[in-house]
Amino acid sequence: NGHLDVLNRTVGIFDELVIGVARDSTKQTLFSLDERVALIKEATKKIRHVQVKPFEGLLVDFAKKEKAVALVRGLRAVSDFEFEFQLALMNRKLEPNLETVFLMPREELTYISSRLVKEIARLGGDIDLFVPPNVARALRSKLGTRKKK
Repeated sequence: NGHLDVLNRTVGIFDELVIGVARDSTKQTLFSLDERVALIKEATKKIRHVQVKPFEGLLVDFAKKEKAVALVRGLRAVSDFEFEFQLALMNRKLEPNLETVFLMPREELTYISSRLVKEIARLGGDIDLFVPPNVARALRSKLGTRKKK
């Protein structure tokens, strides 16, 4: 839900938003690239001017191909800042005309992380407050857990 909050803030700033979903061979993801794209499309289907596209390779190359003017990154806490700052500077070095914009979710969403949500789901806890309904269903299905009543 933190991602959706940042996304909703972004569509208020830019005319169009392309959500790039990266194929990352170094990261062990619970869902495949196609599954992640489908989940995001479903969660964002009522938000106007949003496209969801998979990509491989450098984010700056994808952004250039999409004619993006900025990358939008969410920051939850100071702990996110150091990594995101380094990434933004590297992206600027690779593509000087591409800006990075940092947005923070609402305060009540800053503690949510995918790692914690997956752990709660794995242990059979209620994740409905933390993710869109379609993601909650997919997580429970993937992990073989049920929604507690």
